[in-house]
Amino acid sequence: MDRSSPVPLYYQLSQQLEAAIEQGGLAPGSLLGNEIDLAARLGLSRPTVRQAIQSLVDKGLLVRRRGVGTQVLHSQVRRPLELSSLYDDLEAAGQQPATRVLLHTTEPAGARVAAALGVPEGTEVVLVERLRLAHGEPMAHLRNHLPVGLLDLDGGGLAATGLYRLIRSAGITLHSARQTVGARAATAAESGLLGEPEGAPLLTMERTTYDDTGRAVEFGSHVYRASRYSFDFQLLVRP
Repeated sequence: MDRSSPVPLYYQLSQQLEAAIEQGGLAPGSLLGNEIDLAARLGLSRPTVRQAIQSLVDKGLLVRRRGVGTQVLHSQVRRPLELSSLYDDLEAAGQQPATRVLLHTTEPAGARVAAALGVPEGTEVVLVERLRLAHGEPMAHLRNHLPVGLLDLDGGGLAATGLYRLIRSAGITLHSARQTVGARAATAAESGLLGEPEGAPLLTMERTTYDDTGRAVEFGSHVYRASRYSFDFQLLVRP
């Protein structure tokens, strides 16, 4: 701890603990020990340690369990804004992705889906709805619309891997996408799916993906748990 720094000690401690969680130094399920022991070991006051721990509890990185103590949860997933699938990003981060297929059907395209895919409103399109999990914990609710006949999809394939892998395996080259990121409160239905309280903040993403011919091949409308998920942006300054 740098006691000469203007950065509060609790924040310095919370940043060090968060880095240890992100880098695997504090493994999921491990215990931090009680506040009194931590304070004594680090030479800090108990209120300082308590505030640092609470900030990480609020971020969803730690949890206080009665009769157990303060326990490390899985680190928050930080996803770069690039043309990749959530499944691939979770797998690359060692997050053990899994998928529960909720719906796989066709339906008439509404105005928003039709505009995204470049088809007349009312055209039959494929709808795939999934719950994406990491380490068995819900992370995101995914709804994807695709043109009928684009590729053959089945429940087994959708449950076993990511949608972009399936699209690429069909010989389709993904080239670019238009994406919008936002936030809103969880509905009652989303609360049940994602394990968040109704009204909890959720991150939203809408993305239209195009192949190398400029054809729209997929429109996704996704919601993510803000407590477990974030987007990373890299901004470049124009000369």
